[in-house]
Amino acid sequence: MSPTPAAPLPDTTETRQALIDACLWMNARHLNQGTSGNISARIETGILITPSGVPYEELTPEAMVTIPLEGEPPATGAKPSSEWPFHQGMHQARPDMPVVLHAHPPYCSVLAVQRRAIPPCHYMIAAFGGHDVPLADYALFGSPELCANMAEIMADRHACLMANHGATVLGETVAKARWRLEELETLARTYLFSSMGGEAQLLSEAEIAEVLVAFQSYGPRDASETAD
Repeated sequence: MSPTPAAPLPDTTETRQALIDACLWMNARHLNQGTSGNISARIETGILITPSGVPYEELTPEAMVTIPLEGEPPATGAKPSSEWPFHQGMHQARPDMPVVLHAHPPYCSVLAVQRRAIPPCHYMIAAFGGHDVPLADYALFGSPELCANMAEIMADRHACLMANHGATVLGETVAKARWRLEELETLARTYLFSSMGGEAQLLSEAEIAEVLVAFQSYGPRDASETAD
């Protein structure tokens, strides 16, 4: 069953600045390094995505690049992030999630290098749509193979680890994507540390199913979602 499409984000200065703010935020929170992360948002005319190789501190709303929802980016103008293929693939596969945020959080990256998914070690696993955070098989960054690997395992998940690479989260809003990225890094740290002193005790499928129901309205809300 295909996910119900969500409304695209408006292509406004505020939306573009929110993408920039997310990049600055994840570096300030030590969830990413340099320009290795990227973020995109689905809009009416396609996808807004961060440009390739531009330091976050130098980004302006006008610097955001628009690429089509399908097909190659324009041959002229600013280059989109080199990771644009999997952003495009995620927006095609998950029209219910208008925001895609990718980074190299340290603890997530350790698990990714070890090629380990995150099992149901904590109830916050439910923030990512199921009983685990899966691992996408390794493929070259920006390749069609990586795009296919991610689309397959994220059909019903809001995050994944990427083998020998990093992590990607999806969001209904920019705020939700930021929240999930930080929660994912905390979850990865918890799982790694729990393995140091013993073996993590995992929650059952029934226990996770109960949390998934409770999580249907869990997480941060934008001001527009709480307004009368």
